[in-house]
Amino acid sequence: MPHDIRIGTAGWSFPRTVEGFPAEGSGLERYAAVFNAVEINSSFYRPHQRKTYERWAASTPADFRFAVKAPKTITHERRLVDTEEPMTRFLDECRGLGDKLGPVLVQLPPSLKFDAGAVEAFLAAWRKATTAATVLEPRHATWFEAPVETLLRSFEVALVGADPAVVPAAAEPGGWPGLTYRRLHGSPAMYKTSYDDGRLEPLAARMIGETRAAECWCVFDNTQFGAATTDALKLKALTSPAP
Repeated sequence: MPHDIRIGTAGWSFPRTVEGFPAEGSGLERYAAVFNAVEINSSFYRPHQRKTYERWAASTPADFRFAVKAPKTITHERRLVDTEEPMTRFLDECRGLGDKLGPVLVQLPPSLKFDAGAVEAFLAAWRKATTAATVLEPRHATWFEAPVETLLRSFEVALVGADPAVVPAAAEPGGWPGLTYRRLHGSPAMYKTSYDDGRLEPLAARMIGETRAAECWCVFDNTQFGAATTDALKLKALTSPAP
């Protein structure tokens, strides 16, 4: 039986001019009436109380899932070293989502090179603290080599397939095969450019095929001018079963 396809945007703000959303309800309630997933990016910049996550979970349908971005304290300030205290706090907050917690996204700074010892120590601590699905988005070329793939698989951590990609290997999901996760930031203009049918149609076909092995996520982060919402709606239509 195929696994789920989950399509959404980074955050749940969307232009009111976009059709297809209910008129009533909070922004999250209106968003969740159309999409089955969202990526919380605000958690990267500031913590949210556990009761806030609980409220968000209560505002969405039973089959809705939240991906949550790990805080910059862990990734950009401490750079994966000595992270036990912020890691524990962040994961405890996220548990407010209950069964609606999807993957935790760990996005690394572009300057962070792969260091096998530091990464293995971080992932060991991470897996001691949580069994949550986890996806890593490194942005330095040193991360896209066979030893990294082997290490991530051993800790059941997936690799983001990103657009634009820092190297060709970064364009497709990798790491642990139990989760497929894409982040489309917009290209050539990051956060701005929309995706036309010539790019979305082959992507939809790949995602449908990938669901034979794993749950498949695609998050649109080209939010600056509202393209993320319309692109996500197009991809949702392309991956939905014919009536």
